[in-house]
Amino acid sequence: MVCLGNICRSSLAHGILQHMADECGLGWEIDSAGTGNWHVGQQPDKRSIRVAKSHGIDISGQRAQHFNAGLFDEYDLIYTMDRNNYRDVLRLARNETDRKKVQLFLPNGEVPDPYWDDNEFEPVFLLIEERCKGIIRE
Repeated sequence: MVCLGNICRSSLAHGILQHMADECGLGWEIDSAGTGNWHVGQQPDKRSIRVAKSHGIDISGQRAQHFNAGLFDEYDLIYTMDRNNYRDVLRLARNETDRKKVQLFLPNGEVPDPYWDDNEFEPVFLLIEERCKGIIRE
């Protein structure tokens, strides 16, 4: 899961999908990263932690990391939260195999960044949760 700073959207997607996969016994390893490096080593945004916790998911143990090309070797799929992150991740792809792993998290849209509006965290959580249900079904 990739967004800009790895403290809001991607950390929520990471936590939600990991929670769902664990509940289903799928044995998946989910992780997240940011295309920017401003928050490396930090916990998710306190508002992300709070909204996840209100839905029974603890993301407080996550730490932000910067997306790098080595992550293509570790994961089967790379989901990006918006088109800018999609382009930034594709620029780091080393070959066609890497490029084929990259997808928009929402096939027909973007996950809005809630960072600037406290009231957007709950709607973003619900949007991500709904898409994660689809990923589990797929």
